[in-house]
Amino acid sequence: MGQSISSPPPATVTRTSPPSSCPMHDVPSTGCPIQHNNPPVAKSSGGCPIDHSSFNTLNPTNQMPNLPQTPISPQAVPLPTERTMSSIPRVVDGETKTDTHQTWEYPSPQQFYNALVRKGLDTPPEHIETVVEIHNFLNERAWGEVMKWERRVAQEGDEEPHLARFKGRPGEMSPKARFWMLAGWLLPSRFNTEPPFDRHDWIVRRPRDGTEVRYVIDYYSAPSTPNGDPGFALDVRPALDSLESVQQRVAVGMDDVWEGLREKGFLMLLKVTEDVDAISAELGGYLMYRCRFSYLTET
Repeated sequence: MGQSISSPPPATVTRTSPPSSCPMHDVPSTGCPIQHNNPPVAKSSGGCPIDHSSFNTLNPTNQMPNLPQTPISPQAVPLPTERTMSSIPRVVDGETKTDTHQTWEYPSPQQFYNALVRKGLDTPPEHIETVVEIHNFLNERAWGEVMKWERRVAQEGDEEPHLARFKGRPGEMSPKARFWMLAGWLLPSRFNTEPPFDRHDWIVRRPRDGTEVRYVIDYYSAPSTPNGDPGFALDVRPALDSLESVQQRVAVGMDDVWEGLREKGFLMLLKVTEDVDAISAELGGYLMYRCRFSYLTET
């Protein structure tokens, strides 16, 4: 998610794949496209020619520095500096003093690469544009899941909630992710044993009363789709920071349970109906045969 703004333009796990026109179809089907396990690139003793002073000041809305649009070592190929508008609204009253609602703007490929270099993550520059496409696509889907939760508590006439700020926490597993990892360790045949490749905490503000709600988003790799597209799974839910969030999580969990029971009950009903129909057909044929046999013997 970008660090600047632009002019306006259950717990649920959502499995998703990119649109066919998206270049992310060229990436591997599993795992995060960014290599997190490579050590940081060592700096030469002569010092870096890039001024890093701006990197030390973090933007409080996304815990990122104000990233430059200039190439940075060890980049060898030029990257686009154009930025893409998101559909995710944000509140900027603290910046403009006008309570103007604008949307977040995604970082350019050049800024994204600079951020990866700053974190010591080794990603070839020629793959950055694809990585940015994946980043933007997943964040759009995550916001859609947030809005599903928000619609459950919205009142008539409410304005649309806004993403006030966020923080990436890729090295910190959420309690729920840890639970599923334990379940996978105990029952590997039933549960996934792969941890999420990323985590975000999003702070959503409701304009009605200014309430802020923290959402936790775990990003998982998922099996490829039948046509070979890479798959991703998003687990989006409100953090258990308030009684309302606890009630929401319980309500959605119960809805999922009842929906599962209804589906199973419906399938059982179909099975019973099919069996009854089959028995009726058998009995119908048998009765017809008995009637015909009786007619023949009497005549």
